[in-house]
Amino acid sequence: MELAQIRMFKTVANLGSIAQASVALHCVPSNVTARVKALEAELKVSLFYRQGRGLCITPAGEVFLTYAEKILALTEEAKRAVDPTSEPSGPLRIGAIESSATSRLPPMLTKFHAQYPNVELQFKTGTWSQLVDDIQHHRLDGAIVAVDIDRPFLDSTTFFNEDLVLISSASADPIKSVKDIEGKALFMWPEPCPYRAALATWLNQNKVKAPITSIASYGTIIGCVSAGSGISLVPKGIYEQYQSGMGLVGYEFEELVTIENRFIWRNDGGQFPALDAFTQMIKQNNHGESPSNHSQHA
Repeated sequence: MELAQIRMFKTVANLGSIAQASVALHCVPSNVTARVKALEAELKVSLFYRQGRGLCITPAGEVFLTYAEKILALTEEAKRAVDPTSEPSGPLRIGAIESSATSRLPPMLTKFHAQYPNVELQFKTGTWSQLVDDIQHHRLDGAIVAVDIDRPFLDSTTFFNEDLVLISSASADPIKSVKDIEGKALFMWPEPCPYRAALATWLNQNKVKAPITSIASYGTIIGCVSAGSGISLVPKGIYEQYQSGMGLVGYEFEELVTIENRFIWRNDGGQFPALDAFTQMIKQNNHGESPSNHSQHA
């Protein structure tokens, strides 16, 4: 079994196609096919179902893929470990929940790229559970989430303390207290979104009932609120980004708790200059406060 075989297998598994894998690996399809078949012969299992021109991974392939990801990640770790004084370079795979990815993270990524141009930043968004799973299986090096995650293989640091803003259309009646939400339509991310949980707790404490519609997109939520269809509770960074030209009004209430966004990463990765530099930059900037804007305090 060779690293090249494992890398080919992982590429085919990710792309579901020999042809696409060969393009990604810069080799001919017959070479990829031969190496994957040789790997299957050595393992004495089928790693893929052949379906027309495409491939579908088998249950045995799913199991082997988990180990393949670990093997390739450890290989990269070994390369880094022998050169602990190297400047940050190579790929750095970062993930984030949409609210941070949209509002708070871009300035950090811009600053990091300017300071460490040899690092190849790779970025994706997802739910916090997806991001944690990606880190656990070495598909991401770190991620920003809005929940406190206690896992033995993870370390974390504060990324940003996010205030919450209740938003409505400027044409709607003002919201002076939680009682003004009674019966109004609410648009929130699906559970287990921590911002939705904060809203639900606030409503329950005040015995206020309002129907919640689940929408997994801040753009769509903002569109619905702007059209006057209802209201939402969003991170202040999202409100600041969308308020201009959208006809929105924001309301801040002391009872709504600040949600801590945290950057998480594996604590068993050994030397990793690019990740260390990114984490250090966050630690140096994580006490900044969001700029005040045109939300109203109640």
